Amino acid sequence: MNNLSGGDQGAAQTKLQLAPLGTRLLSCTYESVLLFAIVFVAAYLFIAFVRDAQSGLMRLVFQAYVLAVCGIYFVYCWSRSGQTLPMKTWRIRLVTEQGKPLEVARAFRRYLLAIPSMLTGVGVLWSLVDRDRQFLHDRLAGTRVVRTDKQNQGRGVRAE
Repeated sequence: MNNLSGGDQGAAQTKLQLAPLGTRLLSCTYESVLLFAIVFVAAYLFIAFVRDAQSGLMRLVFQAYVLAVCGIYFVYCWSRSGQTLPMKTWRIRLVTEQGKPLEVARAFRRYLLAIPSMLTGVGVLWSLVDRDRQFLHDRLAGTRVVRTDKQNQGRGVRAE
């Protein structure tokens, strides 16, 4: 899927100002608080209709439902603007390796890869040894988390 040669890819990556690892981790912390609220409401609605989802088939249906609700939230936000609310707050955006907005298929792939990566902690540990400090699911999905705040923007810097 990556059609860039090594030299072209390196040039594309240097143009993108990657978000620092600390900023991404703080965004993940904020994201978990927001996601708790989304899952709480979704679970409340599910239990209100089903009444019991503690065992058997309904437990599996409930788990799939919660994963689907989370997936809809992330895929919608990432493919629409490249940002969730916490990402906007921390001024970071999700883009392709080439710096382009994500299409729905790539956003969905990133979501599927992020589930085991973040739940097990492997994605965060990977970022400690990755040359660009990327999470594992970003490396595998061909995405990058970049800064959106432009230094010197609106400060009278002239283009020459």
